[in-house]
Amino acid sequence: MRRHFYSILGFLLVGIGLVGAVLPLLPTTIFFIAAAGCFAKSNEKFERWILQHKTFGKHVRLWRQHRAISRRSKQVACSGMAMGYVLFWFSASPGPLLAIVVACVLLLCAYYVSSRPNEHSANLSEL
Repeated sequence: MRRHFYSILGFLLVGIGLVGAVLPLLPTTIFFIAAAGCFAKSNEKFERWILQHKTFGKHVRLWRQHRAISRRSKQVACSGMAMGYVLFWFSASPGPLLAIVVACVLLLCAYYVSSRPNEHSANLSEL
């Protein structure tokens, strides 16, 4: 029963990740990282597929092995958060309190992403 749950959740996360690959403001890699975690508990074949994937595999392995994020991914993530906030600001016309809360949450997320080691600082040429 538990393996079934993790397998279904893994496929759902892969689906969201694939949608994120074509939508500019929806993250992608985080969903593949979570899906790999689900498949690690339910389906080795699909876990291996994610880890060996041409586009996402390196990022998932980098996170799994070293809790690291590549410099380019950090730039894309932080730029996406900034663009998302600008779109939020102009499309939702939030009140001051909501605008500050959303800005603080995004700044904390950007800080977390920026504070992770990258592939060069961890000397990770084996990935």
